[in-house]
Amino acid sequence: MVPHLVTALTGPINELEQRVLDSMPAIERWFRLEWMEHTPPFYCSVDIRNAGFKLAPVDTNLFPGGWNNLTDEMLPLAVQAAMAAIEKICPEARNLLIIPENHTRNTHYLASVLQLKRIFTMAGLNVRIGSISPEIKKTLSITLPLGDEVKLEPVIRTKRRLGLKDFDPCTILLNNDLSTGVPGIVEELYEQYLLPPLHAGWNVRRKSRHFQSYEEVSKRFGKLLGIDPWLINPMFGRVENIDFAEGTGMDALAEQVDVILSKVRRKYKEYGIKEKPFAVVKADNGTYGMGVMTVRDAKELAALPRKSRNKMGVIKDGQTVHDVIVQEGVLTYERMHNAVAEPVVYMMDRYVVGGFYRMHPERGEDENLNTPGAGYVPLAFQQSNHLPQASARPGASAPNRFYMYGVIARLAMLAASYELEATNPDAEIYD
Repeated sequence: MVPHLVTALTGPINELEQRVLDSMPAIERWFRLEWMEHTPPFYCSVDIRNAGFKLAPVDTNLFPGGWNNLTDEMLPLAVQAAMAAIEKICPEARNLLIIPENHTRNTHYLASVLQLKRIFTMAGLNVRIGSISPEIKKTLSITLPLGDEVKLEPVIRTKRRLGLKDFDPCTILLNNDLSTGVPGIVEELYEQYLLPPLHAGWNVRRKSRHFQSYEEVSKRFGKLLGIDPWLINPMFGRVENIDFAEGTGMDALAEQVDVILSKVRRKYKEYGIKEKPFAVVKADNGTYGMGVMTVRDAKELAALPRKSRNKMGVIKDGQTVHDVIVQEGVLTYERMHNAVAEPVVYMMDRYVVGGFYRMHPERGEDENLNTPGAGYVPLAFQQSNHLPQASARPGASAPNRFYMYGVIARLAMLAASYELEATNPDAEIYD
């Protein structure tokens, strides 16, 4: 199924699309050379916003859920990508242990974990799901709404290895983003491969560092294509030491919002864009769409109600927010079933394996869509008739637009590889 795109298919995005299509051989060679120098994250998903005049990533998740939202057509490519990823890391791999998030009541999330299990089983591995939650003391079987069953087993830690009863994995796949820190049970596993590495978790990771890496990538890619990097890069700034509950640090936040909005206004004027700029304030770490708000004028922050401040001040697992990024807001002109939508692209190793539209009937084109009430419509990126058509005019072909999404997502993935290299505690440091 190819969703109908109602994006305005005129203006600079078409010029950008044409430039990308014309440069496809150079782009693919550029990526190949980058992957010779840098190791891609094991898997990730990227939220993209298409404003019609700008196409940019706004979030990159290194522990992606939502695999159950992809189509069956994407499974063969995901399996091939899984094979390639495992082969690079542990060619003799036999047993894989998936460690999910601790929450066991979210059946939508558990359906995603089950889909991951299917992918790696079809890639030729024995796969089981082991929980590090203190609440799981014996095997727990959970029946999902469609009748599938998920088995969560308590993990067992020996001196140097992590496994299950009668199951000794050589590879452990984390699908737990470590928001509350690294549990001791997964530390110092020197005899097993742990994917992604512990420093990919939100205990270390910061969105500001990721978008700093993405800014570097977008400048290099922009130079390759001869385009303004701003067309694919959301500007951002960082603000530290905020206490939303007490209202301290709000002046510094307002100042940074003003700086970003002023920069965006100049760009809009340069390109003749009539839209009103906005900024998005996000917790510098964390996921699940928590700790996010849209600001259209810095003055709004002075009048922010206590309820809104409290909502911004706490993210997943009750973590308190003290540092935020202020990101240039990117409109989304995509629509699905009359609801505002944004594409989310999934990758494994260095390959795009699929994606979906996240849509929300109660949200506006300048708001966060990753909130309760969101729906999902799958995109099949890799059917044979969905290859990009270089001869087609820009905007005339959904596959061309999908190729654009894949290019932007891979740029974000490359930025994540830069980011992980910079934060790797085991990296050699040379004077």
